[in-house]
Amino acid sequence: MFIPYPSDRSRDIGERVEAFVRQVVVPYERDPRCLGHEPEADLVLELREKARAEGLMTPHIFADGQHMTQLETAAVLQRSGLSPLGPVALNTMAPDEGNMYLLGKVATEAQKRHFLDKLVSGRARSAFFMTEPWDKGGAGSDPSMLQTTAVQDGDDWVINGRKIFITGAHGAEVGIVMARTGTGDRVQATMFLVDLPHPQIHLDKVVHTIDNSMPGGHALVTLRDLRVPSANVLGEIHEGFRYAQVRLSPARLSHCMRWLGSAVRAHEIACDYAVQRQAFGKLLIDHEGVGFKLVDNQIDLHQAALLIAWCAGELDTGSLATTESSLTKASVAEALFRVADRCVQVMGGAGLSQGSVVEQVFRETRAFRVYDGPTEVHKWSLAKKIKHATLDRRAAQGAG
Repeated sequence: MFIPYPSDRSRDIGERVEAFVRQVVVPYERDPRCLGHEPEADLVLELREKARAEGLMTPHIFADGQHMTQLETAAVLQRSGLSPLGPVALNTMAPDEGNMYLLGKVATEAQKRHFLDKLVSGRARSAFFMTEPWDKGGAGSDPSMLQTTAVQDGDDWVINGRKIFITGAHGAEVGIVMARTGTGDRVQATMFLVDLPHPQIHLDKVVHTIDNSMPGGHALVTLRDLRVPSANVLGEIHEGFRYAQVRLSPARLSHCMRWLGSAVRAHEIACDYAVQRQAFGKLLIDHEGVGFKLVDNQIDLHQAALLIAWCAGELDTGSLATTESSLTKASVAEALFRVADRCVQVMGGAGLSQGSVVEQVFRETRAFRVYDGPTEVHKWSLAKKIKHATLDRRAAQGAG
């Protein structure tokens, strides 16, 4: 159920990460500072100081800025996810993990020094401003519906719009804003780097959702006459959608990695419960209805690990792995939710109790089925590819 270590360095780091999460982070799960709508800032700082003292801050990015391979990252990030607080402590959480990856690939050296270095050090958090309110027809799963605009004014760009479900915006110091640029029928977008907090980015409210593992929550914000210098354009003008694809597949996959770790932990807890709790004269695990659920969990967890490793291997070839990551995300999100649901069912009232890790993993994996693209959107996209590939094959074969 664990992704195998593909290298000695990933084994060394991964084993230290797992020990740190199980021994240091897990006891914090009952801390009142993480039982609200989001982990509180002082808790995040405390956990990160402990990770830093162990030399485990941002463990998948090395001191020289080099990133582990995706397969190595998968083995390490899964283990960071053994507690919902693990990614928070180790700086492997969303959206920072994906934002660091994007900045490492696209940012200029000056931008890296100003924005990326403090993220990698774990001393700052970031937010990615993409999703927009649905009632105004804004971008969600369909980025071409982007409504936020950026208009050039001399050497600056002036940005106006609204964004919603912006993870980590409250308390973040680095922002990546996606805005519509250019004119005409073709929708083009550009990414802009912004120092946060900013007086022209108003945090209207933090939207409380069913998950609560991410510092800063998920915010509704208004960008009003936000002026950004051209030096803060990330990459090239009008290339925002292309850069989003650079970020998208690894970010989707890192979600899968982390939540696989959490699902493994929930399964471990459910198994422990089933070999201790008795009902109707025998242990729960000896009842077929319980034992079979745990076997089904094991099947789903192993298959999820194999899919993640396969997709990571594709990314390591240099491919964008758009199809592979879409297929993996759709499959893994559904599988991990099934695992969490079975764990709750096996544990009954104990699994439903607020504040338990199993209950939290159930909520978090339910949200995961929507984040980074709902399962249905991924399947719709994959079905289109199947259609075109089939029609092309039939045409090549001369089929009528």
